[in-house]
Amino acid sequence: ETFLSLQTNIWKDMANGTRVEEFILLGFPGTWQFRVSFVVVFALMYTVTVIGNASIIALVWRSSNLHIPMYFFLCNLSFLEIWYTTGVVPKAIGVMLGTSQTISFSVCILQLFFLLSLGSTECFLLSVMAYDRYLAICYPLRYSSLMNSVLSVQLALSSWLGGFLSISLLAFLTSRLTFCGPDVINHFLCDIDSCLALSCSDTWPVELATFLISIIVVVASCVVTMVSYMYIISSILRIQSAHGRKKAFSTCSAHLSVVTIWYGSTMFLYVKPSAQNSLDLNKIVNTFNTVVTPLLNPFIYTLRNKEVKLALGRAFQKK
Repeated sequence: ETFLSLQTNIWKDMANGTRVEEFILLGFPGTWQFRVSFVVVFALMYTVTVIGNASIIALVWRSSNLHIPMYFFLCNLSFLEIWYTTGVVPKAIGVMLGTSQTISFSVCILQLFFLLSLGSTECFLLSVMAYDRYLAICYPLRYSSLMNSVLSVQLALSSWLGGFLSISLLAFLTSRLTFCGPDVINHFLCDIDSCLALSCSDTWPVELATFLISIIVVVASCVVTMVSYMYIISSILRIQSAHGRKKAFSTCSAHLSVVTIWYGSTMFLYVKPSAQNSLDLNKIVNTFNTVVTPLLNPFIYTLRNKEVKLALGRAFQKK
């Protein structure tokens, strides 16, 4: 009888459109020692990520020989990574410590919009950087006229505007979903799959919008990147000397590494017709996407780029 009464109340709430006003983020369940160890790791990675990406921005700003489109786009990427990980890690630490496990519905939607918009912007930026490398390697003599400062700013601005505008509709549709309970999100952040799993209204429009936007943003930008690298590799293979081929490939190897890491995890998370993947698996991949990748990018570009290493060496010599 109690069970039937509870079921009746739930259906009444659904019929009346009763909305859950806040959610409880579960984070990583486990012992206190286990969660504290996660907090320490997250805090260290966040600190290194912010310092590393900020250092790249400062280095490019101070080094006149790095004032070229490739490093202008790299500064945009580093700036994005700082905000991308900032939108996740501080709240995740509060969740794991148990001091900030609740999140209001409006803040949840705002976090979802912010993270997905920055993720979409990163996709566009990576494709723009691939196009830049294509022009530099395939048209070296005309590169400075083809990729001038005006076009660089236009491409970067278009990436940011495109990233945020493309997610606006998805965030709006998600905000219109009805949540009647339960209110526990099996994650350390608000993502689209968790919201769809908890909604008691029809989620088909949101799932369709997620799939279509993923195709447009992730797959389309990935295709642009792949086509650019097909031409790049073709041009590199036509270079006669081994030294010339190595030098040409070194200018894009760092970007290619970042592209591989980013698109692999992003496609797993978002390019799918349904949101019914394992939320625990999504949590692990999201950790890699939002915490590990922003940490790796500065090291990849620094360790695999001669110009950045030389500029870094000169900066230390001056000090």
